[in-house]
Amino acid sequence: MDLGIAGKHALVTASSRGLGLGIARAIAAEGAEVLLTGRDAEKLKAEAATLSSETGRTVPFFAADLASAEGRAALGAEAERLWGGVDILVNNTGGPPNMPTLSIPSDQWLSHIQSMVLPVTELTARFVSGMKERGWGRILTVGSSGVVQPIPGLGLSNALRAAIQGWSKTLSAELAPAGITVNMILPGRIHTERVDQLDALAAGRTGKTAEEVAKASRATIAAGRYGKVEEFASVAAFLVSAPASYVTGSSVRVDGGIMRSV
Repeated sequence: MDLGIAGKHALVTASSRGLGLGIARAIAAEGAEVLLTGRDAEKLKAEAATLSSETGRTVPFFAADLASAEGRAALGAEAERLWGGVDILVNNTGGPPNMPTLSIPSDQWLSHIQSMVLPVTELTARFVSGMKERGWGRILTVGSSGVVQPIPGLGLSNALRAAIQGWSKTLSAELAPAGITVNMILPGRIHTERVDQLDALAAGRTGKTAEEVAKASRATIAAGRYGKVEEFASVAAFLVSAPASYVTGSSVRVDGGIMRSV
């Protein structure tokens, strides 16, 4: 299937590793021009070089801390300098620490609103006007299975990603007449460094080994295994494609069946 995004300009946040990098690679493979971003300049430089060798195209990158207003503004300005705006915005943010929900201090709530919510809302607002002018745009936000089935110990993530889901659904109705789709993609247990970290934390709490924790986790998944980044990224690439023009306001699960609700 031709996804119809060759030559489109795409910004994927938190794309130096994990799910963000996987999505950037999948979109670039379809011919889109992709801007990588994250906090680690050396990691971005290396991944941009690898992606350039795979696609035969120059892949720009820009290091910025999106938890700060200055970082968000600088990234927006860089995308506008390069292309005048973006056609595809993939909002991806890191996850907060594991802690008992009632023990989360106010400063943790505020700092993670800064790092998980404001990058999504501010960058989207910045680029929407250009999408409207072109009559085409794709906004995709990476969420979590926790918005459907809250994950124990991740009260911060469950709450803030659920807030973003409400924002995304509301925005989708506002932008649909302009030819802009707004969706979320919800990963289950996709095998990344983040999943390994969560398994290690669970092992520390329970006295089990990380592999024992991972084995028990895999047993809760209908598919019986963790997902691959490439599997997740392929679904993301479709959601930002031209053929997905009638998919908006959706939260698409890529979870191997771990979420039990209909």
